Amino acid sequence: MVELPENFPEYSIMYKTLSNQIKKLEKSKESVRGKEREEIQLKIENYQSEIIKIKKKFPENFFEELN
Repeated sequence: MVELPENFPEYSIMYKTLSNQIKKLEKSKESVRGKEREEIQLKIENYQSEIIKIKKKFPENFFEELN
């Protein structure tokens, strides 16, 4: 049995939401230039950082197996 952290459902939802936001931002980034593109990239990096924090609370490859 895999040990899951407290608040597992919330973390799972956050992970999915952040992943979806990153995908949307990556698409929108293709159509913009300059400062706006940089702002989108910063958001993506922040979301990726949050995803890394969430992943560290779970067993290795936990989320990869869900995809």
